[in-house]
Amino acid sequence: MLLKNLDKYRIILGSKSPRRRELLHMIRVPFESVVLTGIKEEYPADMDPEEVPLYLSNLKANAYLERFEKNVLIITADTLVICEGRIMGKPRDEEDAVKMLISLSDKKHHVVTGVTLATHRQRTEFTVCTDVKFASITEDEARYYVNNFSPLDKAGAYGIQEWIGGVAVESIDGSFYNVMGLPVHKLYQELKNF
Repeated sequence: MLLKNLDKYRIILGSKSPRRRELLHMIRVPFESVVLTGIKEEYPADMDPEEVPLYLSNLKANAYLERFEKNVLIITADTLVICEGRIMGKPRDEEDAVKMLISLSDKKHHVVTGVTLATHRQRTEFTVCTDVKFASITEDEARYYVNNFSPLDKAGAYGIQEWIGGVAVESIDGSFYNVMGLPVHKLYQELKNF
């Protein structure tokens, strides 16, 4: 492994997201993917929306650290879409996904990912924000996407790497991979310095 400073750790990605696994593989970090159930992803109602992803990422990291031995390095993340000050997590169902996509139509939104790297002795945390501008999309286009792809496990009901990204994303300012769910450039830099 290139990052020799991590050799002493058993690296665990605390996520069920196939995109996060793919992105972590991309930067050649050896890891195991472990999914814990029962973590209540709740946050204070008055919290600033841009602070929520890091709060949730830390919540997950704490839950993992309680269950694993001393030589683990836990990587957790949480990604949310924020449009006009409103948090958009994963849609409840197909109709909710269509509504989310239509609400993003012809607007700029922020994709915010909070990432936590934690051992029993050390913790590094950071947030990355990417601005995404959606072109105007019709209800038929939103329904086509929802019916032909899998938006229910994605914040804001879309995957930028899928059809909707090609037809609806007009511009992006920031990390493309952050919109997929893991800001790998920043993550790699933080792992180098861990």
